[in-house]
Amino acid sequence: MLALLLRRALLVIPTFIGVTLLAFALIHLIPGDPVENLSGERGMDPARRERLLRQFGLDRPLPVQYGDYIGHVIKGDLGASLTTHEPVMQEFLTLFPATVELASFAMLLAVCIGLPAGIIAALRRNTVADYAVMGVSLTGYSMPIFWWALLLILLFSVQLGWTPVGGRIAVDFDIPAMSGFMLIDTVRAGDAAAFRSALSHLILPSIALGTIPLAVIARMTRSSMLEVLREDYVRTARAKGLPRWRVVLVHALRNALIPVITVIGLQVGLLLSGAILTETIFSWPGVGNWLIHGVQARDYPVVQGGILLIATIVISVNLIVDLLYGVVNPRIRHA
Repeated sequence: MLALLLRRALLVIPTFIGVTLLAFALIHLIPGDPVENLSGERGMDPARRERLLRQFGLDRPLPVQYGDYIGHVIKGDLGASLTTHEPVMQEFLTLFPATVELASFAMLLAVCIGLPAGIIAALRRNTVADYAVMGVSLTGYSMPIFWWALLLILLFSVQLGWTPVGGRIAVDFDIPAMSGFMLIDTVRAGDAAAFRSALSHLILPSIALGTIPLAVIARMTRSSMLEVLREDYVRTARAKGLPRWRVVLVHALRNALIPVITVIGLQVGLLLSGAILTETIFSWPGVGNWLIHGVQARDYPVVQGGILLIATIVISVNLIVDLLYGVVNPRIRHA
């Protein structure tokens, strides 16, 4: 297990270099620059523009700028926002709990519905239940997040009036941000009405963000279960007269979970990237919304630092998933 951890850790270094290079190149390929964005419609005096370019370090060649950026990243300094002048790390840590709260509920929804749906579809192969699960999964996977989110808003918020349109909590409540997680903060504040408001604001964004992972998990669970159910040890367990639930949940599901865990780990990156669209549509004050504003303002430190931090989280989650293989299947651990 230790050797596996060390090998994966060594692979992180070139991945990080690739992420920094990609983030740096993409943001500089966008037309315009932060100084042009700050100048507004009336423009800016050329002398002042040159002074600001020199102040931000944008007057130097791109390789030199990239070298300076890497040097600061190695020291743990992601720079400060060019618009708010706040440290990028501080802004990220302030907004990240909102994104984690949204992504966690979306993943909880995906796992709690997708896993049982996949198991049912596998156990009832070629039946109405199987076709229904696979049809709904295909539909959910095919729908773009922004289109699905707008449909949810039109139906449940505009037509039925059951849920709020956007935000994290109603403006009537003033909950002190202790942990950054709105549900936890409302519980700690002892305000039941605020908790209900925060929960109602979380429903639609979680459904919109969790639909694609739900579809992927359901389809992967079905395929993996069908493969495992054909194995000899499953037939042996049935021949011994074990209860059906034990055969399915203990003997079959445990081995079928290995590719499912891989898919769940990969969906973390999808959730964080999909959160950009979801947070923008639902006015959710998280990292995704922050990155969108950073791109619009050509705020290089925000975009580069945000992408690097998100990539770090995705890489860490994938590393944890690799280690979980050994927990789920001892044969992999011993190998």
